[in-house]
Amino acid sequence: MQIAILTFDGFNELDSFVASAILNRMRAKGWQAHITCPTEQVTSMNGVTIERQMALAFAAEADAVIIGSGAKTREIVEDAGLMAQIRLDPARQLIGAQCSGTLILAKLGLIGSLPACTDLTTKPWMIAAGVDVIDAPFVANGNVATAGGCLSSQYLAAWMLMRGASRADAEAAIHYVAPVGQKADYVDRAIAIVSPFAG
Repeated sequence: MQIAILTFDGFNELDSFVASAILNRMRAKGWQAHITCPTEQVTSMNGVTIERQMALAFAAEADAVIIGSGAKTREIVEDAGLMAQIRLDPARQLIGAQCSGTLILAKLGLIGSLPACTDLTTKPWMIAAGVDVIDAPFVANGNVATAGGCLSSQYLAAWMLMRGASRADAEAAIHYVAPVGQKADYVDRAIAIVSPFAG
């Protein structure tokens, strides 16, 4: 499974790095999550500059895509040239978005009237875009999932693992990153949230 973690200038580090770290727990089974950007370097909302692992065109080839959030998402969705470069296929790919990344999915026409999750800051913009925003950390409709809140990246990762690998793989990956003394609680919570959508 080759996964593109779409990461734009002004990105939220938690969205991109947490999902990437959890999904890359599956490297031994052939999975690879790549930080995928429109430019060779991007700088986070907190001033961390990173080098991309893949160009934005990789998103069209990947088996799965996660779109993270960031401080410049509203600028991104108004950039017709940039948006035209994001080519996704929910018939073939697992596609997830988190927080303001959900706005990108909406502008690409991949949400429509379906319920979606986002963060509290992005919620008004999503409603203005005609999206039915629900008060939940995670929801999926077929191959398209959305999550709300910085730490909900664990749910997107667990969902992709359950859809693309197995429940046991999802449990193992979440168990690894969960805090000591709370591992069973974290695993149980993550699986309970995503399993209704993993069939």
